[in-house]
Amino acid sequence: MSRADLHTLGVAELAGVLAAREVSAVEVAQHFIARIDAHAALGAFVALDPEVTLAQARAADTAIAAGGAPRLAGVPIAHKDIFVTADLPTTAGSRILAGYRSPFDATVVRKLAQAGMVTLGKLSCDEFAMGSANENVAVPAAGIGAVQPARNPWDTARVPGGSSGGSAAAVAARLTPAATGTDTGGSIRQPASFCGVTGIKPTYGRASRYGMVAFASSLDQAGPMARSARDCALLLSVMCGPDPERDSTSLERAAEDYTRALGDSIEGLRIGVPQEFFGAGVAPGVRAAIDAALAEYEKLGARRVTISLPRTELSIPVYYVLAPAEASSNLSRFDGVKFGHRASNYRDLSEMYEQTRAEGFGDEVKRRIMIGTYVLSHGYYDAYYLQAQKVRRMIADDFQQAFKQCDLIAGPVAPTTARKIGEHGNDPVADYLADIFTLPASLAGLPGMSVPCGFDQHMPVGLQLIGNYYAEARLLNAAHRFQQATDWHLRAPQGA
Repeated sequence: MSRADLHTLGVAELAGVLAAREVSAVEVAQHFIARIDAHAALGAFVALDPEVTLAQARAADTAIAAGGAPRLAGVPIAHKDIFVTADLPTTAGSRILAGYRSPFDATVVRKLAQAGMVTLGKLSCDEFAMGSANENVAVPAAGIGAVQPARNPWDTARVPGGSSGGSAAAVAARLTPAATGTDTGGSIRQPASFCGVTGIKPTYGRASRYGMVAFASSLDQAGPMARSARDCALLLSVMCGPDPERDSTSLERAAEDYTRALGDSIEGLRIGVPQEFFGAGVAPGVRAAIDAALAEYEKLGARRVTISLPRTELSIPVYYVLAPAEASSNLSRFDGVKFGHRASNYRDLSEMYEQTRAEGFGDEVKRRIMIGTYVLSHGYYDAYYLQAQKVRRMIADDFQQAFKQCDLIAGPVAPTTARKIGEHGNDPVADYLADIFTLPASLAGLPGMSVPCGFDQHMPVGLQLIGNYYAEARLLNAAHRFQQATDWHLRAPQGA
């Protein structure tokens, strides 16, 4: 194996060559550090520390040499800048957290480190995970020193998606074999689709939220992004598990080895296809790619079942009432008193709060805080917030009715492929509307994933698979079987 080709290997493959001592963890880390530096213009990374990375790699080599090293020892990973890390700054993409260093690691970061993984750096994301394009980032990109959105490696004039845009771009460009992301309303699945990588959001509560900077606490969920379903299964097996002492919303379900089910037959698997996911707004090229993927599943023995999710359209207003409401509460802690940015000119405490938040928050964050405060205010709580919670329950019920007819649900992740940077200008609602296919599963707390399934006008298209609660193993196996029969997940952008 050529050392120059290390970036072409996925998580499982790298774990294999490292365990066999065909290559050292230090060599692997040095290779990816060099690639990150060479592709700095992509803007995927916002924080790097090669000394920390190489120290972790040396520790992994020592553990491997001693025998009995963890399964993923020496395999590199990078973290979305929404997870706090003790060795690297955490900004959540916001000026208000500029220079912040956490005294501890997020549970997800800690678990992956305990599995022997080596941290390459922190990845660009929309400010406080609020966005669908990575255009709301407000901190400089590593190696560039300028604030810019991460770019889609398939076409650098296009967005990588969001909010986990840096994670998807870095994996697609082969700057890291794996990355963490978070999904509140589609922020793992949509960028994974736009960048042609695999990403999964587990059932709400499967992965601890401790140390994950909060956006909307009843929706936020961590998950992995990698090249293949097999790689995601390895990562998710480490990331999941109860964390009762730190996260009261974590589920009391033991961690699973999701790789055990990979390769199981999907003969007779019932795949539900919601008619609401194939309306007039879906681009013809996207529809064709999804239809071809469903036909491939039928070749593998699965059966297509037409289903209905009648409240799909209501997911947009419901989400954009509930998520801002929770954000307005969660972001009240950023006031310049304890950590992060503090305004330099103010006359009293009230003005310090006002100036700090005006200077530190970007436009989209301010917009959502104001919306959230409005819907929670006296006289509007019952009319907006309470009604949205009722419809959320109905959307979850729609899924349970659908799962009486099918085992998995499939459809597009997004109506179109990645748009041009700046194309929506000052029209945030256009991006909100594009979340229509990812929001329902998030509101219901269901697991969902994006699997590369084709191209439309040279840009990747992702197939969305949604399972019932705790059906991550079934989802990953269905994706794995599809990837055994196709090569979409192996396609790489030019120069990657």
